[in-house]
Amino acid sequence: MGRDLLIDLLSRNDEHVASLGADALAAQRDGQRPPVVSVCCSDSRVSQEGMWAVDRPGFLFTAGNIGNRATDRVDGERVLAGSVAYPLAYTGTEALAVVGHTGCGAIGAALAAVRTGELPDEPGVRADVEELVPIVESGIDALEGDGSEKSGGGTDDSGDESDEAAGLRNRLVEYNVHEQVAMARETETGADADVYGFVYDFHGAYGGRDGAVYLVNADGERDPEVLRDLVGPSHADHVATLL
Repeated sequence: MGRDLLIDLLSRNDEHVASLGADALAAQRDGQRPPVVSVCCSDSRVSQEGMWAVDRPGFLFTAGNIGNRATDRVDGERVLAGSVAYPLAYTGTEALAVVGHTGCGAIGAALAAVRTGELPDEPGVRADVEELVPIVESGIDALEGDGSEKSGGGTDDSGDESDEAAGLRNRLVEYNVHEQVAMARETETGADADVYGFVYDFHGAYGGRDGAVYLVNADGERDPEVLRDLVGPSHADHVATLL
């Protein structure tokens, strides 16, 4: 099985090489100036290049981690994560896209930690989920405050996640995107960028199109009507909110 997978990886690279034009990387060899950096949750179902239909090298600087976190703490100070800050500081990149996704396992794990006190056993995963726990806690408080958070949750009798629990998780996904946008904009490097928040939907939470991204935040603005004016009528269907 291991060798078969290795051969499959190399075959896929052959397809990648064949798909590149002869000069596809010629202008990129000595540097890069991608217009946007995207930080997305690490998940095999969510392709950053795929969701933006990136068809050429040099357009999108990609960063990924558990829970699409845009910041880290260094010496007690909250700063942009290095993989996000690098293009904004050094390659002339002017926009940051923070992308969460429906059904996020990281948010689900943080929610379970809030409810039960149990965190994942693997140390690296545990550390990443711990970073999300305060956000999920504040999200639950905010949802309870506006009457959106329902008690209960968990699984139904079949063992699958109930619709109620899935709905709460997806609302917390969006809440986390808003928090990541806010934290990014509060950093010195992020303050000079256009910062957009999106949710990638493949559970029909925002609409009926699998793989559609929904704009939920633009530089701190969350009002759907304002966001629809920003994107124009041709893309108004990409604006939605669960909050």
